[in-house]
Amino acid sequence: MILHILNRAPGTSLVYREALAGMGPEDRLLLIEDGVNGALPSQVRHFEPVSNRLFALREDLASRGLVGRCDETVQVVDIDGFVELTEEADKTVSWF
Repeated sequence: MILHILNRAPGTSLVYREALAGMGPEDRLLLIEDGVNGALPSQVRHFEPVSNRLFALREDLASRGLVGRCDETVQVVDIDGFVELTEEADKTVSWF
């Protein structure tokens, strides 16, 4: 399993399309920094192919006032959860 890390929101960049195209069936996607905007109900549709494997970093949600506003399909993780995801992954790929 590969952990893909995305720091750009769908509304500001199309790099999410490349990330999704590069993902395998077991891979996971973690939204960080401005990428957490993609966890909002109005944006999460862009990540429908990986809806059960989509995560958002709580600290970045908090810094943007978005805690509690994520779509219900997004799994929110804190820094410890981020570390856990990286430990479970064979490798990580960052999309910037």
